[in-house]
Amino acid sequence: MINLKEIKPYQHQVQYYETDQMGIAHHSNYIRWFEEARSYILTQIGMGYEKMEEMGIISPVLSVSAKYKTMTHYYDIVNVDLEVTKYNGIKLSIKYTISDSKTGEVRCVGTSDHCFLDREGKPMSLKRSYPEVDAILEQFNEKSSK
Repeated sequence: MINLKEIKPYQHQVQYYETDQMGIAHHSNYIRWFEEARSYILTQIGMGYEKMEEMGIISPVLSVSAKYKTMTHYYDIVNVDLEVTKYNGIKLSIKYTISDSKTGEVRCVGTSDHCFLDREGKPMSLKRSYPEVDAILEQFNEKSSK
C-alpha cells in the first residue's frame, strides 16, 4: 500500500529558454509542466511510464487544455498540483493547478484526459488486465476525491 501523504508536490523553476523576450514563460510550456508533474506523480505512486510500458500499458493523451490566469517569469518556481477527477479503469482525467511557490497565486489551471492501450494500440481495462495497477490508480483517485 502506498502512503499518499508522502508524495511531495512537483516543483518547476522557469528556465531562460522557456521565456520570451520579456522574460515571461511561453504558453506552450505550461502543457509540458503538466506532463512533467503527471510523470513525476505516477513515478511517486509506483506506476511511472517506464514501468507501465514495460508491462505493455500505453497511456496516450486524448485531450489537454489550459487556462492562463497570471504570468510566470524567468526563474520563478511554480508548484504543479494535480488531482484525478475521473478514473474508471479505462480512462483517466486529471486537473492541474500551477501556482507560484512563494505567493500561492494561481498561474494556470488545466486538464488532460488519457486512456489505456495495449502494445497493439487496443483499448484495455486496467481493472481486468492489470488489477494491481488499477488498485494503485484507484487509491490515488480516492485521495483526490476527498
